[in-house]
Amino acid sequence: MLALFYILIAILIASTFWQLTKIFNYKNDIATEEDNDQQGKLMFAFMVGFYGLMIYCFWEYSRVLLPEAASEHGAEYDNLYLWSMLLILFVQAVMQFLIFFFAYKYRGIKGRKALFYSDSHKLETIWTVTPAIVLAGLIIYGLSVWIDITDISELENPIVIEVYAKQFQWEARYAGEDNELGRGNVRFIKGINTMGVDMTDVNAADDIPVRELHLPKGRPVLFKFRSQDVLHSAYMPHFRAQMNCVPGMVTQFAFTPSMTTEEMRANEKTAAKVENINRIRAEKGEDAYEFDYLLLCNKICGASHYNMQMKIVVQEEAEFNSWLAEQKTMTQVLN
Repeated sequence: MLALFYILIAILIASTFWQLTKIFNYKNDIATEEDNDQQGKLMFAFMVGFYGLMIYCFWEYSRVLLPEAASEHGAEYDNLYLWSMLLILFVQAVMQFLIFFFAYKYRGIKGRKALFYSDSHKLETIWTVTPAIVLAGLIIYGLSVWIDITDISELENPIVIEVYAKQFQWEARYAGEDNELGRGNVRFIKGINTMGVDMTDVNAADDIPVRELHLPKGRPVLFKFRSQDVLHSAYMPHFRAQMNCVPGMVTQFAFTPSMTTEEMRANEKTAAKVENINRIRAEKGEDAYEFDYLLLCNKICGASHYNMQMKIVVQEEAEFNSWLAEQKTMTQVLN
């Protein structure tokens, strides 16, 4: 495979020099009607191939898209994404057609003279005002969705969890019985107190440190994010949730899980993806893959950025409560 890669690079370099020599030789050449006709037809052929490739990619690679959202706000997010993509695809399809079709239709033909406009206030108004109105509408729609998603004022009895980022791993702690997180600061990092929890704060005593996130279905979860070193981004794709983790400050994001891990595994789209992955892994002699929700880092934070992830398990609330009751508090861990 590496040898093939080098061969392709060599072909690309040779092709580049060949094209450059042709360009230098064109300075004394005048395009003929035959050249114009050929180039126009090539433009049209490229347009047909371009649209064919686009349709094929949509058909073939739609299977790698995420399944249904696993959070209550996910439907709003997906609708915004859908309308944005439909608008982009519509404009792209129309503009690409006009570019290549006009290059073919109005190719140079002997005796035909181009119609030239020095300016047209009407056309300039249309192509300035129309995109401005469309984009303003899309931005306003996006802002309204973002405000709805990030508004935590109406959360009822949320579980408070701190997610702590550092190169190259995640840690977390639950707020405990009082549902209040103790203060945290990098100055308090010492020994096994790797999140820098201030144990002089009375709210910190019952905090519960974990290395795997468990969330209850149907109950709001309020995440507080901190970073120890560089800018990270807490990304939970199946919950349509992402928030930057910024050194020196606390950011937050909330959502309500709507589908347990087992329910997502039984999802038709998820099952199809897992089956396809396991078919490939079996051909390579690798172990079978089982779906899990993941917390990922979506900022390139260093050499092991790709491996910065934490497993998330969504359970029914009774199962979650049983699991949480088995975990040790900060006081128990540090003493």
